[in-house]
Amino acid sequence: MSNIEKTLLQWSLVLCLSIFLVSGTKAQTSSSFTSENYKFKAVAEIGFLGVLDHKVQFGQNGTYFDYKNDGGQDVLFPISRLSLELEWKKRNTFVLLYQPLKIESQVYLNDDLIVDNQVFPAASNVKLLYNFPFYRFSYLREVLPNSKNLNLAIGGTVQIRNATISFTSGDGLLFRTNRDVGIVPALKLRSKYKINERAFAEIEADGIYAPVSYLNGSDTEIVGAILDASLRGGLKLTKEVSSFVNLRYLGGGAIGTSNDSRPPSDGYVKNWLHFGIVTAGFSYDF
Repeated sequence: MSNIEKTLLQWSLVLCLSIFLVSGTKAQTSSSFTSENYKFKAVAEIGFLGVLDHKVQFGQNGTYFDYKNDGGQDVLFPISRLSLELEWKKRNTFVLLYQPLKIESQVYLNDDLIVDNQVFPAASNVKLLYNFPFYRFSYLREVLPNSKNLNLAIGGTVQIRNATISFTSGDGLLFRTNRDVGIVPALKLRSKYKINERAFAEIEADGIYAPVSYLNGSDTEIVGAILDASLRGGLKLTKEVSSFVNLRYLGGGAIGTSNDSRPPSDGYVKNWLHFGIVTAGFSYDF
């Protein structure tokens, strides 16, 4: 783990712990962990992803490659999302989420493609893998506990990305890959409005903009950002089960030069993505 990622992890843990400790001082109750104090929820979504814009560059002299126009990401891709939630003493919510995100394509190159000093020549084909699943742990604290129809919770998120981005020539002789496990902290907000006894609307967002050198005093200029924002409308079908449709924007990226790169890479990365996602799903309260 790099010094940058260690610093980001420390900041995120301090944020989540601070919110939790402050909330705990206002909720002095008996310490028994009974079913009255907690409940579990499982949430599942399935749908499709459309690429609004997606560009990547590896190496200072590399091609700023347009996945949407030149990399076969001009179609829809299947996507799913799973999460588990623990609500504790009604005002505290812990969320564990897994988001698989794998996009594969194969395209004909009209121009040379340069990735970490490797030239994939024009008039050849290349196989592209953009595998960017992530795990996310979040904590939320309800700030409107006495409201009947409106819920508003704020908190923090720690996201772990598990990225593999590869370029392989059609004959398999040329190859470049960039793999990374990284930790990103973010702020989190969730609000739910109960329209009536069955219908509800919900907004949720995780996001941060981080000029990393300001956080850790490093000479390495790396700027990163993430934003995962959604609008949801749903119906409560039974006491335990709710269904919903969801519109989501998923975006972010980073630009800068890493100090711990290995040849043939010079450490420079520029990667920005903007995805639109439509899903349907359900939740189950245990």
